[in-house]
Amino acid sequence: MRSSVWPCRWLFAVLLVLASPAPAQRQMENLRRGIVAVRQSDGSVYVGWRLFATDPDDLKFNLYRVTDGGAPARVNDQPIADSTNFVDRHAAAGSSPAYFVRPVLKGKELKASKPVRAWEQNHLEIPIQPIADYRPGDVSVGDLDGDGEYEIVLHQTSRGRDNSFPGLTGTPVLDAYRLDGTHLWRIDLGINIREGEHYTQFMVYDLDGDGRAEIACKTADGTRDGQGRIIGDPAKDWRNKEEGSRLHGRILEGPEYFTIFDGLTGAALKTVDYVPGRHPVDGWGGIGGNGGNDNYGNRCDRFLACVAYLDGKRPSVVMCRGVYGRSVLAAWDWRRGRLSQRWVFDSGISHPPFADASPFSGMGGHSLSVADVDGDGRDEIVYQAMTVDDNGRGLYSTGRRHGDSMHVSDFHPDRPGLELFLITENENDTVRFQTPGVGVHDARTGEVIWSHSPGVDVSQGLVADIDPRHRGAEAWGGPGGLRNARGEDIGPKPRSTTWALWWDADLLRELFNPRTSTVTKWNWHTGVEEPLFVADGPALGLGPNLAADLLGDWREEFIVVSPDRRSLRLYTTTIPTRHRLWTLMHDPQYRLSIAWQNVAYNKPPHTGYYLGEGMAPPPRPNLRLIGTGEALYGQPPRR
Repeated sequence: MRSSVWPCRWLFAVLLVLASPAPAQRQMENLRRGIVAVRQSDGSVYVGWRLFATDPDDLKFNLYRVTDGGAPARVNDQPIADSTNFVDRHAAAGSSPAYFVRPVLKGKELKASKPVRAWEQNHLEIPIQPIADYRPGDVSVGDLDGDGEYEIVLHQTSRGRDNSFPGLTGTPVLDAYRLDGTHLWRIDLGINIREGEHYTQFMVYDLDGDGRAEIACKTADGTRDGQGRIIGDPAKDWRNKEEGSRLHGRILEGPEYFTIFDGLTGAALKTVDYVPGRHPVDGWGGIGGNGGNDNYGNRCDRFLACVAYLDGKRPSVVMCRGVYGRSVLAAWDWRRGRLSQRWVFDSGISHPPFADASPFSGMGGHSLSVADVDGDGRDEIVYQAMTVDDNGRGLYSTGRRHGDSMHVSDFHPDRPGLELFLITENENDTVRFQTPGVGVHDARTGEVIWSHSPGVDVSQGLVADIDPRHRGAEAWGGPGGLRNARGEDIGPKPRSTTWALWWDADLLRELFNPRTSTVTKWNWHTGVEEPLFVADGPALGLGPNLAADLLGDWREEFIVVSPDRRSLRLYTTTIPTRHRLWTLMHDPQYRLSIAWQNVAYNKPPHTGYYLGEGMAPPPRPNLRLIGTGEALYGQPPRR
């Protein structure tokens, strides 16, 4: 029997929402319908397209096929009202059809979307310009030219090293491409930016509301922008050359910069000093991780970054430094060609035995998230075990310390608000704290909901709705089996612990195995993962190069590298579904999670509402759409 506490909590949540002011209108990219059409083995063509968060509930669609320059032919008998995908079983074999949709409102057809030609294979091949001794790494997306379609920004990597290891690395390179492989620009960050997943975090987002995304990242002397211009002093080489030393290859001297680049041209628009600086190099230790410290550049050079709507209306970029002890977050606004600092959060420096450490010291991790955890319409930065409020002040610290994995969403739909799932390291001297290795907290207050495995060092964990028999999302990681939203052990757990996707026809989430680039389905009857789809190409260590709702309906696509590393391959589902949801990219929390997905240990995105079996209709965000996309309305229609 379900406890009567939950209806009371729901009533409280409803009253809280009614008493709260309406959220401000957030600027968001105006997208095109994102039609994707894929030829199937039986000759039919699967077609999917976007529903916008601003579309009326009663909007329907007619789908049209255009073959070999002929007149458009409608392929559906009645306007499509209950989904945003369709299987065209009458596409002629050997033809190369294109498809477009016309929205239908109150019986009247509206403006047609841009026609898109069907893929003749199960993926989109995106040619890239390979670099000798480099490999394609993280991918991010943004509308770089303002046309309502996403372009990609690719981080190409060479001889990357973890911060804990010395040695010279290659120089990080950022490339921009259209989805047809057109190369827009190349930014070479230069020899004074070290290569590795903890160093270069690049944000791709429309920061100033002009309809085109910018690129924001850390730069240094010798960085070459997309137009060939050099930032700083091109003659300076700040790398340590002491072979055999723990300092070898590290960059612990010289200026550090923060630069905003134009998304269309790659030109550097504004460069300022990076905040905070690295010094003192030995001032970044603390009770996180193994509780150690160093003076050779391991802890001082671990960076994170994100984009957040700190005023509830326009995005700010937040550049961060430090995860084990001292953590500093600096928020910047890019407005009308001017870069201004909004605030700086600093957990402060502490030294062994760390008795004077603030409650926010040592609480950072190798990923972060952005969410409106307190429901005031403005975003907070969830920095692993601590959360920083939209005003740059510490909102709370869970005391859970440093970890490698965290997730934020509405995982427990029968309690108000969002939940925070944390994985924690307990190593060496810090085992004495007996910090839980796994646990779930209230994302607004940090209050523990359930936890287990005190003093156990847990490296990975995941939370997703994978079993329809239990209300809400399931969680796993560390000792024990699969746990339901209440933390109760319900049986065997999946082996996959790094990535989840919405891929098939239901509302449950599927899993992604990066070692084999395989999408699997959790069989809750047999307790095993069953393959659904296998991509022909390697993924990154923890997941795909990118996974997001990039095209088609609300389900997610993923990008991996081709076997010869000369292209990227974008895969989309071709499984029809009757579930009709607006594009996840119009959910503010999900869209921001795509911006930070490339940061350090990549993690899957989550929505700001419960998306799973038995979900309620998602709340419509209040959006102001910017750009030349195909949305009918700039804000959600009144109910």
